[in-house]
Amino acid sequence: MHKVLLVDDQKLIRDGIKSLLGFCGKVEVVGECADGSSVVVACQQLSPDVILLDLSMPVMNGVQTLAALKQAEISVPVLILTTFDEHELVLKSITLGARGFLLKDVSLETLVEAIAALASGGSWFAPNITERLLGTVRNSSSDFTMPSQLEPLSDKELEILQLMAAGYSNKEIAAALFKSEGTVKNQCSAILSKLGVRDRTRAVLLALELGLIN
Repeated sequence: MHKVLLVDDQKLIRDGIKSLLGFCGKVEVVGECADGSSVVVACQQLSPDVILLDLSMPVMNGVQTLAALKQAEISVPVLILTTFDEHELVLKSITLGARGFLLKDVSLETLVEAIAALASGGSWFAPNITERLLGTVRNSSSDFTMPSQLEPLSDKELEILQLMAAGYSNKEIAAALFKSEGTVKNQCSAILSKLGVRDRTRAVLLALELGLIN
């Protein structure tokens, strides 16, 4: 049974999701928050396996909540459940370590599968979301193009890319892989160069589109 902390400002949405998840017998909603201001404390008290997080909320939105979790060094995987009206917020959430994205019209079966994937240490990015995110980046940046031929990434670079997708900083990647921060910085630069992108957000989006990470 996977324990979920549900964060959404609309009580009707929270009640509906909680009721549906209760039917499947595989997920238990152990707590609810109406905005991000109480999420850190709720995580400390309830120890959820996954946080199901809305992006657009009053007081503290989803991106601010991700930043607060990172600041508090809480590593509970976050699954964004969004209406997809906030492209910039979704892009920003990638850099802060969100491990999955789904639209609110998702089926119960897919939602349960995504929760299970994150609880097991994986991620879940709906193909239509990554496609639309890439479209947003392409339309807003003249220098972002899909490479015609990708220079292969080493196993170590793929490992670093996966940590980048999880929102790890260079310092955190260095600690996780027992490397110096300077070495990690150089490897991150090499990854961006091989992918033909200029920043981490584009690198992660492109890697998802190409199936380099999951």
